[in-house]
Amino acid sequence: MFDYLIVGAGFAGSVLAERLANGSGKKVLICDKRPHIAGNAYDYYNDDGILIHKYGPHIFHTNSADVFEYLGRFTEWREYQHRVLASVDGMLVPIPINLDTINKLYGLNLNAHEVQDFFDKVREKRETLRTSEDVVLNAVGKELYEKFFKNYTRKQWGLDPSELDASVTARVPTRTNRDDRYFTDIFQAMPKHGYTRMFEKMLDSPNIKIMLNCDYREIVKEIDFREMVYTGPVDSFFNHCYGKLPYRSLEFKHETHDTEVFQSAPVVNYPNDQAYTRITEFKYLTGQTHKKTGVVYEYPQAEGDPYYPIPRQENATIYAKYKALADIQTNVHFVGRLATYKYYNMDQIVAQALTQYGKIAGMKRKEAGTLKAKTASPMVYQNGNGNGNGNKSLTALS
Repeated sequence: MFDYLIVGAGFAGSVLAERLANGSGKKVLICDKRPHIAGNAYDYYNDDGILIHKYGPHIFHTNSADVFEYLGRFTEWREYQHRVLASVDGMLVPIPINLDTINKLYGLNLNAHEVQDFFDKVREKRETLRTSEDVVLNAVGKELYEKFFKNYTRKQWGLDPSELDASVTARVPTRTNRDDRYFTDIFQAMPKHGYTRMFEKMLDSPNIKIMLNCDYREIVKEIDFREMVYTGPVDSFFNHCYGKLPYRSLEFKHETHDTEVFQSAPVVNYPNDQAYTRITEFKYLTGQTHKKTGVVYEYPQAEGDPYYPIPRQENATIYAKYKALADIQTNVHFVGRLATYKYYNMDQIVAQALTQYGKIAGMKRKEAGTLKAKTASPMVYQNGNGNGNGNKSLTALS
């Protein structure tokens, strides 16, 4: 008998598994369809010995001391401030748009006050910011919108910015100073030894058992558990009874180059001509020293693993129907980006999971992150032949 079956070993599922096991002494079985833990944050050393992020760059940043301190119990942190360049008009310029972006792009020598005047002249004021297009036009006007945002958004989401909720482009600020950091959060760092190592320590408990290559539907009727934590797509849980919720997917093309440095920034965005949206060079993120370097190209697509809920009002309407079903489930907790159909950052998912644990355990969020002593090592169970399609080794769970 398990107290909890947790579906998905990403941030939401792993945080709740750790808290329930170590904070409340519950027996937890966590399963994942993939052959690894850590969800989309999974990283590993490739054949050349370079630490790469399998599913694209994951940059940790947060304003929550609680979240940062909680994760810090499972990793040392390497200080890291993320920077991004955009390839526009044959130049590489800082994004988010700042003072240096404008000066380099237009051959000007403006100061902070003058660049604010520049923005005020070119912006197309919108009284109500309903769409992503409204947000950018209101901030920087049509020309910069078309250079940096319009085509990038079309590639990333498969939709015109005028069809997307304002929240998408509102995530990217416009600056009048020379601050070229992509994020301005109080805490910005990367797990010193990688995300996977952090997850391994998080799930290191005698109360936690792990099944990989395992679709929960294969085992849900064959094991005993009291409650479920579900972190997968909410529409899939209810067999798409209200239709499929749209998600955006990605294809990743990884390359190793026989050079120490491939590009002049951790990430370079390509808003316009190329089919890919950006190239990431991982050694900037990890701090690894290596004679070679690993990069990844990202190609957004409609089909494939669900990565991003698409923020549109019509999708929110469909999700509301699924949420109504989720709310009446007496023994299932829906947590995470896919289960709540929200475009969350990693720290927000951790915060949501800690809040959910607090509700389960009857305590406040700050108390919910308190750690108890951990011992032993986790046991990893594979299904059958390891590809998720064989017979289940349920005897291992007795």
